Amino acid sequence: MGKSTVLVVGGTGYIGKRIVKASLAQGHTTYVLQRPEIGLDIDKFQMLLSFKKQGARLIEGSFSDLGSLVEAVKQVDVVICTMSGVHFRSHNILLQLKLVEAIKEAGNVKRFLPSEFGMDPARMVNAMEPGRVTFDEKMVVRKAIEEAKIPFTYVSANCFAGYFAGNLSQLGTVVPPKGKVFIYGDGNSKVVFMDEDDIATYTIKTIDDPCTLNKTVYLRPAENILSQRQLVEMWEKLSRKKLEKVHISEEDFLASMKDMDYAGQVGVGHFYHIFYEGCLTNFEIGEGQEEASKLYPEVKYTRMDDYLKQYM
Repeated sequence: MGKSTVLVVGGTGYIGKRIVKASLAQGHTTYVLQRPEIGLDIDKFQMLLSFKKQGARLIEGSFSDLGSLVEAVKQVDVVICTMSGVHFRSHNILLQLKLVEAIKEAGNVKRFLPSEFGMDPARMVNAMEPGRVTFDEKMVVRKAIEEAKIPFTYVSANCFAGYFAGNLSQLGTVVPPKGKVFIYGDGNSKVVFMDEDDIATYTIKTIDDPCTLNKTVYLRPAENILSQRQLVEMWEKLSRKKLEKVHISEEDFLASMKDMDYAGQVGVGHFYHIFYEGCLTNFEIGEGQEEASKLYPEVKYTRMDDYLKQYM
């Protein structure tokens, strides 16, 4: 069998642009949805043109025009949606229901990968407000996919290194702290940190793999399972500078939410589940699930000590 043709929806986004690059690199004919809603956003439009230069094909379609989405979907075997689900950027998870409708009507898609890429929403049924909205909405999309009997793969990519590793998991910044670092609880909960380019590489690996059909794929490579304390020690060794450790109790961390805006409260809730509850690693990968680094050992994923060197 030849390689599947791919449509990336949300291709100009943070993960989307990497998915486009990985799809092309792995030899897939790759389409990127060009939405008229782009308007005067010249940066996004120029990114689309750069994809075209790299060999991608642009195809027009709008979420306000179901017929255009159906026509776009009919051109490909696989649809990957990477629309944002974080509140400090844009939050468009439920827009995917239109895409599900289009895929169902088109009837030709062999695999759909919805916009997931973070924590597994199926494991977050007891998540706190207001952050649980992210997981609840992703589960609404999953329900629609499965009721429509659309073949799927769900990718749980855990913590994006750009937002969680380079800043030593500090809220409100993307650069390493100077002088002191806030440690959540004892700092020993195990977290999974993933280079975003590796997330894209693993994601594209799954699309033609029968082992990942109708399953959740976790990106949990062994050497990137680290506690916050280990991450900080890694940075101290690289920078040759010791940081003052300020431990934040569970109670104080949750109390900090009350003075934050909605997006901030969502973020604190997610951090709480990751760093205090250890929600990314407090379970075994079981039936109907796979782990990407075991499926694809040929992928030379980025270790966090190497990732942190770019911040030196």
